[in-house]
Amino acid sequence: MRTTEPRRRGLRLRLLAGTTLVAVCSIGATAWLSVQSTTGTLRAAQGENRASVARIYDGVLAYGATHPSWTGVAPVLADLGRRTGLRIGLTTGNRVPIAGAFGPDDPPLPAQPSAVADPLAVDVTLAPKTPDDRIDPRAVGPFRLLPPERDAVRAIVEKQAGCLTADGLSAEIATSESGRSYLRAGQGGRCPADMAGPTLTEKVALQVLNEYLGGCLKDRGQRAYQAALTPDGGLQPAEAGADRQVFFECLGVSRRIQLTPYVAPAALLFVSAPPDAPTVVGLPAAGAVRIFAAALVILVLTVGMSVLLAGRVLRPLRVLTAATQRMRAGDRSARAEVSARWEIAELAEAFNQMSEHLARTEKQRKDLVSDVSHELRTPLGTIRGWLVAAQDGVADLDPALVESLLEETLVLQQLVDDLQELASADAGEFRLRPEPMDAGELLRQVAAAHPTDLEVETSGVLQLTADPVRLRQAVGNLVANAIQHTPPGGRIVLRGLRSGDEVVVQVSDTGSGIAPEDLPHVFDRFWRADRSRSRATGGRGLGLAIVKHLVEAHGGSVTVASAAGAGTTFTIRLPGEGT
Repeated sequence: MRTTEPRRRGLRLRLLAGTTLVAVCSIGATAWLSVQSTTGTLRAAQGENRASVARIYDGVLAYGATHPSWTGVAPVLADLGRRTGLRIGLTTGNRVPIAGAFGPDDPPLPAQPSAVADPLAVDVTLAPKTPDDRIDPRAVGPFRLLPPERDAVRAIVEKQAGCLTADGLSAEIATSESGRSYLRAGQGGRCPADMAGPTLTEKVALQVLNEYLGGCLKDRGQRAYQAALTPDGGLQPAEAGADRQVFFECLGVSRRIQLTPYVAPAALLFVSAPPDAPTVVGLPAAGAVRIFAAALVILVLTVGMSVLLAGRVLRPLRVLTAATQRMRAGDRSARAEVSARWEIAELAEAFNQMSEHLARTEKQRKDLVSDVSHELRTPLGTIRGWLVAAQDGVADLDPALVESLLEETLVLQQLVDDLQELASADAGEFRLRPEPMDAGELLRQVAAAHPTDLEVETSGVLQLTADPVRLRQAVGNLVANAIQHTPPGGRIVLRGLRSGDEVVVQVSDTGSGIAPEDLPHVFDRFWRADRSRSRATGGRGLGLAIVKHLVEAHGGSVTVASAAGAGTTFTIRLPGEGT
């Protein structure tokens, strides 16, 4: 014993020194890398969030530029929210809600708006391609051509393009936001290059615009002149010598006055992440080199410390490794014979105990994995199949399909709950809250909770001490099993009676019954008499296993008597209170 203790201390000191050194280096490297990675990730997230805000802003502006009010903007916000995964709200300038995230369960909007949605004063930081006058190009107002006018202008431009094509020249036809067609590229030769003249709609709009323009020019000490329409539907000074800076300043002022009745008023746009959105911090690619270098340094340090400790640690570990390899090869009797007197001996002993239990648990593990995978395959396959069909456009996510998918998720949830219930029982974590209760009253409550007509028969004093919730769960599982296997017109009876010092609860049915060879397995997990494992004819095979655990946790027992085609009776016996 005197030689053992110093060895233990020596190994502990060596391991402590080595692991402390490695840990200090690892912590330092991890902290540095975390700061670098987090900084890079936050910058990337900010850029992605700004791109999403710009996308939302553009979508909102597109609506505002083509509608005189925000009345129908709600579907647009909903679609943008689905595509970006962000929470969107739109209010007036004094924060009166217009549309978006204003439900009773929604958290309040941010204190500061993300942007001001005004088609006549576009935020160039979110829409950098906006013209210098900051008016959304989609806001054309009275310049929007009527369908016949569009067709007429299109015909003229197509004629010009056809002429160019016939001469071997390229011609590309484009359409402006107002609906005016024009040649984007292509001219020359014998073909006319004149634009199609202004339509009646454009003439009326130009007349009004030029009135505003003339007044603005006079206010600035300029001679009044008019704006002319360009081939692509734009505007330019009609006089060649005009001061272009003053012209375009006045043009912007005049267009805002003219477009005000045709576009939605300025509104505050709020964009934020949903309240339940997970925070995901990823590793930026730029940090890969730094991480590799730090990992290499730590690896070298770890290898060095391992070499120092290898002599005393690896020899018994080789014995454990050899025993592990024999066990992996199928030798369930493999044992690790270690002569060391320090901590590795405890590991060897634990290994030997593990190998003794492994043979007994291996079959249970395989059965459990097989049964669980089988139970999960059908609902998961159904959910995946419909979602793929919806993604491919073959099926629509209508209410009926959503309800069907929800039913499949409830099947999965019930399976997980049942497995958790059994796992708690296996781990000894089954918690009961016993209290005095009347079994007869419990049977009547269970019967009342089911839509199927159930008969209740009680006799004697049925007082006992039990957990009413757990006992009701056990009886409820038996009733659900009886309902599932009893055809319409059958009879299900709940009986409560006194037998000596025991309270007896029976659930009897006139259903299909259970074959004699199947009776020993009815309380096994994932066992069902229906070999097809169809949920239409059988449950998940866990309900009766849970019943057995619940009853045994109360110090009772449960048995079954049945004959194929003659019905089934489950009998629960529980300790009763003295009369």
